[in-house]
Amino acid sequence: MTEVPVLAAGALCWRIENGKARILVVHRQRRNDISLPKGKVDPGESLPQTAVREIEEETGVDISLGAPLGTTEYLVQNGRNGGRPKIVHYWAAHVDDEAHANSRFESNDEISDLDWLSIAQAKERLTYPHDLDILNRFEDLRRKGAESTFGLIILRHAKAVPPGDWDGPDATRPLLHRGLEQSVGAAAGVAAFGPRKIISSTAARCVATVEPLAKVTGLEIKQTTAISQDAHERGVARVEDVVAKRIEKRKTVVLCSHGPVIPELIAEIAAQTGTRVDSRLRSAAMLSTGQFAVLHLSTENPSAGIVGVETH
Repeated sequence: MTEVPVLAAGALCWRIENGKARILVVHRQRRNDISLPKGKVDPGESLPQTAVREIEEETGVDISLGAPLGTTEYLVQNGRNGGRPKIVHYWAAHVDDEAHANSRFESNDEISDLDWLSIAQAKERLTYPHDLDILNRFEDLRRKGAESTFGLIILRHAKAVPPGDWDGPDATRPLLHRGLEQSVGAAAGVAAFGPRKIISSTAARCVATVEPLAKVTGLEIKQTTAISQDAHERGVARVEDVVAKRIEKRKTVVLCSHGPVIPELIAEIAAQTGTRVDSRLRSAAMLSTGQFAVLHLSTENPSAGIVGVETH
């Protein structure tokens, strides 16, 4: 039988020192290696949650996730059949001066020491080829001036009472119990990207979906009809204006909306950034209830195109 892969997540943490990028690596004494920080997914966690938690536990640094750097796949030796497959998902994560100053690392049984290395030093000292692959992907982003990003997070409201089972106006439909569970799960995953603002359709099902996120992040919920389904059906939605303002602000934001509106949001982001609509964006436009997509844009030049797309 094919073994189920071990799932893990981590981040290539970077900061700027004297104008040059420095990469965070960890020394694992028991394995006698130098690697990028990562760890296995705990039950009930999303991959973004895992990445943020593992970085904090291993390095004492609080991070928000940036652009995705893809995955690595390799075998974990278990003494049987050559090993069990392991898939690790990585993101870039900028560590600003405040986060670096407030890091709380203490040497422990797993991680004996940390180092901030130049890219050239990291290439020489990282133990594993799969870590070098991630470093090379980050270096590619840096060459394009796209290592620093912000995210437009498109969240579809969680599962609500069906229209046929609700006597009131459509905008007042509440979440089902399953929807309430979805909203809590989405909150932890979305929070890993460090949103600075939450914008929601005025529909009750959208507002309820982002309430757990507001509690987790301490952010207020700004409600607007501009991305509501009612406005969309009447032809008075202002998706273009909302997208233009969020791109101009260059801050990670959550936009909680509806199935019929989300394709318009995605298309507008693509149009305003000069990005060709491909399979990644088409998938992001077809979110199920409670799912979210993150479209990453370069902070330096957001009109240069979408840097990365991911769906959770």
